[in-house]
Amino acid sequence: MPTSKKPQSSKKTGGSVSINKPKIIVVTGGVLSGLGKGIACASIGNILKRQGFRVNVQKFDPYLNSDAGTLNPSEHGEVFVTVDGGETDLDLGHYERFLDESLTKDSSVMAGNIYASVIENERKGAYLGKTVQVIPHVTNMIKQHLWKAADGSKYDFHIAEIGGTVGDYEGVVFHESMRQLRLDVGPENVLYVHLVFLPYLEASGEVKTKPAQNSVRDLRNIGIQPDVLIVRSDYSIPGKVLGKLSQFTNVPENAIIPVPTLPSVYEVPQIMEDYKLDQFILNHFNLKPKKTKDQAWNKLLRTIQKEKPKLKIAMVGKYLEMKDTYMSLVEALKSAAWANGKEIDLWWVDAEEIENGKFELQKLNKAAGVVVPGGFGKRGTEGKIKAIQFTREQKIPYLGLCLGMQLAVIEFARNVLGIEDASSEEFTPKGKNNVIHFMEEQKHIRQKGGTMRLGGWPCSLKKGTKAQKFYGKSLVEERHRHRYEFNNTYRDQMEAKGLVISGTTPDESLVEIIEINDHPFFEAVQFHPEFQSRPTKPHPLFLNFISAANKRS
Repeated sequence: MPTSKKPQSSKKTGGSVSINKPKIIVVTGGVLSGLGKGIACASIGNILKRQGFRVNVQKFDPYLNSDAGTLNPSEHGEVFVTVDGGETDLDLGHYERFLDESLTKDSSVMAGNIYASVIENERKGAYLGKTVQVIPHVTNMIKQHLWKAADGSKYDFHIAEIGGTVGDYEGVVFHESMRQLRLDVGPENVLYVHLVFLPYLEASGEVKTKPAQNSVRDLRNIGIQPDVLIVRSDYSIPGKVLGKLSQFTNVPENAIIPVPTLPSVYEVPQIMEDYKLDQFILNHFNLKPKKTKDQAWNKLLRTIQKEKPKLKIAMVGKYLEMKDTYMSLVEALKSAAWANGKEIDLWWVDAEEIENGKFELQKLNKAAGVVVPGGFGKRGTEGKIKAIQFTREQKIPYLGLCLGMQLAVIEFARNVLGIEDASSEEFTPKGKNNVIHFMEEQKHIRQKGGTMRLGGWPCSLKKGTKAQKFYGKSLVEERHRHRYEFNNTYRDQMEAKGLVISGTTPDESLVEIIEINDHPFFEAVQFHPEFQSRPTKPHPLFLNFISAANKRS
């Protein structure tokens, strides 16, 4: 593994660091947010991993939250959960899917966590009476989090994404920390990548470079000269534009990578390779590939780009104004469809429109399958319950996730057991028949952030059930994010009426999976299998759901 020529002291980093450090790639963004820095980081990681290197990716988010768990999904998209229980930004999902690696909570750092750590140190007297300042104390804490994740014994490369855009007030301290890295470990051990956007001016019929030039100038004012420019645009980018950008940004033209909007984000690594970004990075660090390039990703691209029949899948949700809320779920469905030789035709159905009668349930017969995803709160739940009843009675393949499992239990209790007031303690805290209730260990928790049942937990599969057949094993681990559970008081009643408890915790105390035998596919799970699905390795539940939907179509 490459080592730094300048061993980093604890004085510079704010903490002791192993001499054996990975190469650092810092990714920043400019002009506007939402350009796809997460995809860019994931793609860079992808092309380096396929050259045989061990890669880690980390997101620094300037929000003053401690983690992403309390952010509104309708504003910020899904909360991605790591195997060790971290509630993170959705970019972590991109990293895992492109790298086919399970990351940890160390890969997601928010400003609130940084400042809380600094203040905690000050209260403990760790700074020996010194005045606590942004530089060096906050910047050192940021670098300390970076080096903690960038374990030199595990990784050859560590990619650090800085959220937001250059010029954001809350992001200045993060950019300053990244500037210091070049001095700390030497320029030969750090590479800076800047992502910019080229707007299209209809009047002149051309893409304009001035906003990108200004963004690089702002970055240089901070003290960072980008080594690589990734240029985003919704239109094709002429070669002369790259030359102009090179002239005004001091970035070599062979290090300017144009990435127009593509049919699939999984094509971005191929674009980077076409422009030889992988070679540029390795030359910068004086490295050579470790193995012949893995071809699995290229095989995936051929599958994606091949024309395929469409499969209509209805997604019954309530955060439809922000479809990024269901990012991992959508990607899991796509991957499973590709593996089945199909293309997903995703049909977004508003649960509230089912509730108020604006959407006729009979229309769901047009779907090959129906998914009810996770969520929180009572809004839209009655519409989802009606949709679940329809899929159960009409034998439409159904997949319920987290809340989608809890609502399936409520629907079964109401319409099969005849418990008309069956509900969840989340919606009716004093209800007489809460077939879903608070988990015992959650009852005394008052602080909301990071206190749910989170991360990977074992699930034991009952022999002979469909779930056990789908997984092909008797014990699995899946990622969770919930406070409520199946109320075991009603377990015997439901099983007597045909509800199959096919998955539980190993001690059988918590119900994890339910299914119905006399149905083509009716599976509902308390966990989030979408977080472990990969483009090249679709999750078995999604694979079999799509297979059942395909048979119906």
